[in-house]
Amino acid sequence: MFTGIIQGTAELFFIKEKDHNRTHVIKMPQVLLSGIEIGASVAHDGCCLTVTDITGDHVSFDLISETISLTTLGSLLVGDKVNVERAAKFSDEIGGHIVSGHITTTAKILKVYNIKNTYTIFLQLLKANQKKYVFYKGFITIDGISLTVGEVKQDIFCVHLIPETLVRTTIGSKNIGDRVNIEIDLHTKVITDTVERVLERYKINSIIQH
Repeated sequence: MFTGIIQGTAELFFIKEKDHNRTHVIKMPQVLLSGIEIGASVAHDGCCLTVTDITGDHVSFDLISETISLTTLGSLLVGDKVNVERAAKFSDEIGGHIVSGHITTTAKILKVYNIKNTYTIFLQLLKANQKKYVFYKGFITIDGISLTVGEVKQDIFCVHLIPETLVRTTIGSKNIGDRVNIEIDLHTKVITDTVERVLERYKINSIIQH
């Protein structure tokens, strides 16, 4: 479990390609190395990965084929940076919202506005069937960052970013056309799906009774 509060960025130091998967080695920020061990969970741009090797500040993670195909991690190159967050502990403050680290889909950046220190990004979901889970003022996670949804129109939505978020994460370096990882808020998904099932059952019962 994660909180969506990015703890730092890490440079992708080495990539080892394998049959149907790959290994990423990142240079972990010193402040995040304390207590890290093989088997620990670390989110990379919102995607939960497991530590497989540690050599100094170089930490390795294996990416399976599904992770490569469903997220943006498969398109990363050596030298690119990712947002990183260590798994939350029960004593941690939940400053964002509860995040699983399981990417739902990706989104494409359509527009970027920077007006009066408010940075606004408009994005389009690449799986249109996920749009029913994106609500005005609802939670969403973009590249691991816990954010609040702004304007929503069909499969396009926006988020507003404060300067601190731009400084602490990679989101400010993204360009129009870039893809980002999206995790839909689990509570929103459960509520929406439950309401849909109830309404569908009510509709079926109404048809049967008439």
